[in-house]
Amino acid sequence: MATPQGSSTQNNVAEALNSASFSPFHLKAMFASAMGFFTSAYDLFIIGTALVLIKGEWHLGAAEVGLIGSISLIATFVGAYVFGTLADRMGRKAIYGLEALLMTVGALLSAFAPDVTVLLIARVILGLGIGGDYPLSAVLMSEYANVKSRGRMVSLVFSAQAIGLVTGPVVALTLLAAGVNHDLAWRLMLGLGALPAAAVIYIRRTLPESPRWLARVKGDAVAAGKQLASFSLGTATATVQDKIVKQPLSRYWLTLLGTAGGWFMFDYAYYGNTISTPMIMSHIAPHADVVTSTALSLMVFAIAAVPGYFLAAFTIDRVGHKTLQMLGFFLMGLMFLLIGAFPLLTQSMGVFLVLYGVSYFFAEYGPNTTTFVLAAELFPVNLRTTGHGLSAGTAKVGAFLGALVFPILLHDYGLHGTLMITFFFALAGLLLTAFCIKEPAGKSLEEASGEDVVVPIRKNTPAGMTPS
Repeated sequence: MATPQGSSTQNNVAEALNSASFSPFHLKAMFASAMGFFTSAYDLFIIGTALVLIKGEWHLGAAEVGLIGSISLIATFVGAYVFGTLADRMGRKAIYGLEALLMTVGALLSAFAPDVTVLLIARVILGLGIGGDYPLSAVLMSEYANVKSRGRMVSLVFSAQAIGLVTGPVVALTLLAAGVNHDLAWRLMLGLGALPAAAVIYIRRTLPESPRWLARVKGDAVAAGKQLASFSLGTATATVQDKIVKQPLSRYWLTLLGTAGGWFMFDYAYYGNTISTPMIMSHIAPHADVVTSTALSLMVFAIAAVPGYFLAAFTIDRVGHKTLQMLGFFLMGLMFLLIGAFPLLTQSMGVFLVLYGVSYFFAEYGPNTTTFVLAAELFPVNLRTTGHGLSAGTAKVGAFLGALVFPILLHDYGLHGTLMITFFFALAGLLLTAFCIKEPAGKSLEEASGEDVVVPIRKNTPAGMTPS
């Protein structure tokens, strides 16, 4: 039978998705997913600027500052584990949108916090939502995508973090330049994070279930076929039932070491640096006020970080997902090494900003993007959100440690000693990537994860006999 022109009819749902054309549905899904990462970036990083004000208003010590700045990250670890596990068991759609609701509630409660205890509770709620957003948004986008543009589509979702990174300092500068009272200013900074999350709760609840999960985990070929035909506008259809996938997590321990371990190493460096950037700037320019240090942070993000995100999105499928991660770790780490080992380089504000900016560029054009993408590709469909959740959650333990100890390290060892330690984390991330991760670029999710490979079960047999 002839296939209609433009159709991507294949043997099963997975093959149909692998070659399905980019459609308006993908744009809707990308927007719904991307707004979560805009929110998470804004909420997680605005706290660094807000803390400069809160510290003065509430007379906080270094330990309290570190705890407020990092508590949402440890909650993110819990949220990623819990939501990731549930999504593999119950389906992606069953819980998609609930994490956006948690982000909304957490941001609003942060804005109205009367004391440290309530602020910590609010940041925990926020972190649970952000943690859930990582595996759900990443995996849904990867499972909707085709082979050719999967890396680009998932990376573009994550690149919304760049806009969130820039928006935070812009909001802070606007409020501070307008002379808004500091107590009101930090509350507005934190509360505005509720708006983008609230805007996509309904859209997320209306997105279809992943056809891959329906067909290959639940075994519901009829529902999978309907969802597939619906979002592809009838251009992708399946004619045969997919095989049910029941791979054990134990088979993927090396992959998990690479995705979770590499992401842990990166997030220690990245979140420690980013949340503490206003403090780092005060070390370089000790006489600068909060407006000046915030403006310098914005300059680094806008000039160095943002281009890295989008260049990664549009080159990742050509360069290679693993290759790009290794390149980013190497050059990011090199910048930390130069700053840490050669203090003379940072006596000039201009030289420091160039080196620090280059480290940010290669963080984005590298592991900040690729860790998110790789963890959504390398695990089988029955464990995909679990594997991503375990990876993202473990990463946020690293982020928690970075955000918690960076203020302490800066105080005890100075900027150079702190970034020298960070260099070794980047080196460890490079090695974990090199030895534990396989390159998934140009492969289908089924090939990249090896989910269709049947692993023979060995039976114990008496000596001298061979198994039948």
